[in-house]
Amino acid sequence: MTAVHQPPSAPPPAGPIAGGPPATRPPSAEPALPGRPAARSEPRTGAARLVPRTVAGRVRVLTALIVVALAALLAVTWSAVADARDGVRVIGHDAGPQVVATGDLYFQLIEMDAQLADALLVGRTQNLGVKREQALESYDRSRRAAGAALLQAARLADDPTEERTARELLDAVARYERLAAQALLLDEQTPHDAGPPPERVLETYRQATDLMKLDLLPKAYNLTLDNGTLVRHTYEDKRDAVTAGRLWVLGTGLVVLALLGGLQLFLFRRFRRLLNPALAIATLGTLVFVGVGFTMLGGQADHLKKAKEDGFDSILALSRARAIGNSANADQTKYLLDPARADTYEQVFLSKSQTILYVKADSLAQYSGAVQQTGKENDYLGFLGSEFDRNRLPSQSQALNAVFTDYRAYQRDDRSLRDLVAGGQRQQAISTRLASPDSSFGEYDRSLGGLIKIHSTAFNDAIKKGDDGTAGWNLVIPVAGIVLVALVLAGVRPRLSEYR
Repeated sequence: MTAVHQPPSAPPPAGPIAGGPPATRPPSAEPALPGRPAARSEPRTGAARLVPRTVAGRVRVLTALIVVALAALLAVTWSAVADARDGVRVIGHDAGPQVVATGDLYFQLIEMDAQLADALLVGRTQNLGVKREQALESYDRSRRAAGAALLQAARLADDPTEERTARELLDAVARYERLAAQALLLDEQTPHDAGPPPERVLETYRQATDLMKLDLLPKAYNLTLDNGTLVRHTYEDKRDAVTAGRLWVLGTGLVVLALLGGLQLFLFRRFRRLLNPALAIATLGTLVFVGVGFTMLGGQADHLKKAKEDGFDSILALSRARAIGNSANADQTKYLLDPARADTYEQVFLSKSQTILYVKADSLAQYSGAVQQTGKENDYLGFLGSEFDRNRLPSQSQALNAVFTDYRAYQRDDRSLRDLVAGGQRQQAISTRLASPDSSFGEYDRSLGGLIKIHSTAFNDAIKKGDDGTAGWNLVIPVAGIVLVALVLAGVRPRLSEYR
């Protein structure tokens, strides 16, 4: 029999071998596509080693990055809002009101001394514009107002130095009131007509007015100065922090939006789905949150600026000018009350006038003449001169012009009074001073008060807007964070479930 030649048998197909373990494909092996050689696994180096190999891993990493970026966005927003709120609190509800209170204290202390001088100057004369009883009633009103302002300043004091100063002021006010009472009692015992009282009365009054000038007023001004410095530093720090926080909100917001867009694109390329609704809503919500937060913080920075520059700065300067003007008006009375110190009081009047509105002058007569020149207000310095640099509010220019007009009238009347004294007509000057003590100075003081009111309105409006601007953000920020994270997780969860 002839043998038949058989072709060689094909190799056995890959598969399990009886009695042996099943054949497995290496983890890195991928099936070769027609016309393409099988992919080879190459070792990864550097940053590539941090990138997950699987689609699910990459989705989880992108999701984690988005959550972290969202947390950073919420944190910087929270910090910026806290800075804005602190700035408004200090300027509008803490140190700012304390400055106003101490400024009012300064004014009322000066008013006490002025009314005491009027009461002593008028004597028993009844046919003048000012009567002794009226001056004493005004003195009592100023004394009560000063006590209320001092109590408010002490209540607002939150620093050991301020508390100590407030206590020292209380003691000094008590000493002043005791000396004032002694002067009035001595004056009662030695009746006189309008004019300088007896020497022993003057001696006691000098002790009282020196205590006011050298002790009470400097301490009251120190309280104002300390809190004014606190307001200035708080404004600078908090406004810079809000401005920087605003940029951080924008920057971290753009990072979150970029990551959300990257995740959306990755899911589109891998799963061929045009839009992920949850991620789209999260992206829109983030965009709205960043836009609203960025705008709100910009508004807060503007409110702080308006409260500080258009409100507080002018209120502080003009209130100081008003107090010094009232003090100068009292020096006018003391000039007539105490002839032995007349030259000193005239020089002090000039110094205080130049503080209010500075014009270079070597004498009070020269100053009074220079102030009457019109059309050069922008060249002036002093509290009123600097007000032109902040002339930005409605009606401010008109009110400021009225202040200048009334101030010039007051300086003209003062010059006329001193000319009477220089001409040997002191008694006529006293009668003129007491017959119409509230004419030109009263008009000037009311005009200045109207200008202060304009700035007070601007200050209160800016503080109210600042309070309203951050209202509710303690709730908005965490709620927004929870909602956005929930939307991101809802967007990726269905895709991750496909790998389970």
